[in-house]
This record gives sequence, C-alpha cells and structure tokens, in this order.
Amino acid sequence: MEENAEIKKRSLLRRTLTFLLTLVLLLGAILIVANRNQLNFDAVKRYFTYRSLERSDSGQAKAFTFDAGGKNCFTNADGDLLVTSSSGIRLYSPSGTAYLDLPLSLNTPAVDTCGESAVSYTSGGYDLQVLTKRESSWSLHTDTGSELLSARLNKNGWLAVTSRAAGYKGAVTVYDSSGSAKVGFQISSNFVMDGVVTDDNQSAAVLTVGQENNVFTSSLSFYHLDEDSPYAQLSLGNDVFLDLHCSGSDLWAVGENSLALIHCGDGTLAGTYDYSGRYLKSYSLGGSDFASLLLGKYRAGTSASLVTVDSSGKELASLDLSEQVLDLSSAGRYVAVLTANQLQIYTRNLKLYGSLDNSGGSRNVVLRDDGTAYLIGSESAQLFVPQ
Repeated sequence: MEENAEIKKRSLLRRTLTFLLTLVLLLGAILIVANRNQLNFDAVKRYFTYRSLERSDSGQAKAFTFDAGGKNCFTNADGDLLVTSSSGIRLYSPSGTAYLDLPLSLNTPAVDTCGESAVSYTSGGYDLQVLTKRESSWSLHTDTGSELLSARLNKNGWLAVTSRAAGYKGAVTVYDSSGSAKVGFQISSNFVMDGVVTDDNQSAAVLTVGQENNVFTSSLSFYHLDEDSPYAQLSLGNDVFLDLHCSGSDLWAVGENSLALIHCGDGTLAGTYDYSGRYLKSYSLGGSDFASLLLGKYRAGTSASLVTVDSSGKELASLDLSEQVLDLSSAGRYVAVLTANQLQIYTRNLKLYGSLDNSGGSRNVVLRDDGTAYLIGSESAQLFVPQ
C-alpha cells in the first residue's frame, strides 16, 4: 500500500510539473507575440553573429577598400556588398573579403537583388550577369535591336527581362534560376516599360504605357506563364511608374505621383498612397513588408518627409527631415537615412533604432536585414553594427 501511494505521489508530481512547464511556455509564447514589436531579436542575432568581428566603440568594423569604377551602384546581395560599376562586378564580405571580380564593360550599370541572387546589367545595352551564392550563375547577351530595359529577380532566382524587340513595342522574357528561357511575351499594342515574375513562378506582370482617348496612361497586364493572353489588366492612370517589385502575392509599383499596391492573383488594386502633390525625391522597396518614400514639397532644397507605407497603401509613419539626404536604404524591419552629418536607422514605424556620426564622409548606405549597414565612401566601405 505504501509503495502504491508513493507511486501515485510521484505521478501526481510529474503531472503537476508538466502542467506548470506547459503553462510557463504558453504564457511566454503569448508574451512574445504580444510584444514582438518591442522585443529586439535582431540585437540577439547580431550579438552572436558579430561577436568575433572587431569593432570600434561606436559599432564600426574596420574599413576595407573596393575597386571603384565610374557610375557605381551599391546593393546588398544576401548580406554581402555588391559593387556594380562601368568597369565590372565585384562582391565583398562584411569584413572586406573579395569573393568575385568580373571585369565587364557596363556603360550604364543597373542592378537588382532578391533572396540569394543578384543581377547586374547594362541599361540600354546587351549584357546581363546573374550571381547566386557568391558565384557567377549565368549570363545573357541579347542581339542588336534587343536592348535591355530592366531585369527583375524574384525570391527563387527567376528573372523577368524587359527588352526592345524588332517588330514590337517591347518584350518580357522569363528565365528560370538556371538561365533557361521559359516564356516570352511580345507586345505590339503599347510600349513595354518593365516586367516582373511573381514569387510563385506561375505568372508575370508587364508594365506598358500608351494613349487612351488621347491621354497618356500606364497599364499592367498579368499573364500565366503557360498562356499567351493576359488573365487580368489594370489601368494605373496617367502616372509614370519608375519601379516594380513583387513581394509574396503583392506587387509594389512606384510612380512619380503615387505608390500602387496590386494583388497578383487577380490583378486588382489593393491600395494606393498618393503623394498629395509632393515630389518623390528617393525611395526604397527593400523592407520586408513596407516601402520607404522621401517626399518633398519642392524638387530642390533640404526639406523633406520620410514616409513608410504598408502593403495596403496605409501610411505607417511620417518624419520631417531638415538635412539633405544623401542616400536612403531599407531592409527587413528597418530604414536607413544618410546625411552629410549622420547615419540614422529607424524601424518601419520610424522610431530611432541606431545612429552614427558620418565623420568619414560616406556618400552611400546599404542596409541589411538584421539592421546592420554598409557605409560607403569613394573607395572604401565599412560595416556598422548598431549596439
């Protein structure tokens, strides 16, 4: 009897401890979800990722030099710094290790990155190079008369290439991650300006411009990759659109006068953000679920407002700036603003997250998903890790 009582006692104790542990874990999960915007997981991640990286008290790693050419473009390529210039393509680690050096003649260099891939090309030229996991993946040389207008990657490494096409007003060709052409859309009705392939690799959106009742208009046509005719079309009015970016099932379209958010599945408008007569001075679509816009009342001058917008077209936050902004970059949950005096990193709600004096005269900033940023001068760069 005593032995049975002891067994029952131990069993009750185990059940009680299991219940208490489950309760603690449940309460902890609820606490994390309720305070996920206040908890700084990126800071914990940075602590372990960069604890062996030598840094100054202000969080700056040792500067490294890069081979600069004319018309430099800087971007984040899966955590590395990609430098695309008129003389070629070069890739550097956060500590300055050169992973790639491809001498190329890129008269008007342009670049796009997504996920583990990056594409560098000559806007108005014929050469295109795709990089994946720090290596040259595949390249493309188009024929005379098929000048490249844009190249857009999706998160899986698929590429939509927009080019001129003899006998048409433009074409968009979709390539898979190995460089194999899957489908091409030749358009003769309106001039083709841009194109993207959706993140599910199932469809493509083509941006065209034309006239409707003698009025300039921009339009989006959505195609399934196994069909020749569009499954949806959307008029975007008389705005001039500068950039397209797919994120999940949504398409972001940056115009001179407004930002449009479109559902790729049915080609319907999810929302718009009107600039209300302000000029678009700069923008960044690198944020995980928001866009960053720099809007000014006048084209010239230092006065401007930094605005973040979510995927429904709703303004998340706005911040008035009084200094001339040299560069703007967003990634993950953050947006970085570089002026002649200071680098400031904000959250998507424009709460100050980190800052650094721009004592080195940096002209460009490239933000990374974890809140760290490359500060870039004329011939050198260094990583800044917020404390």
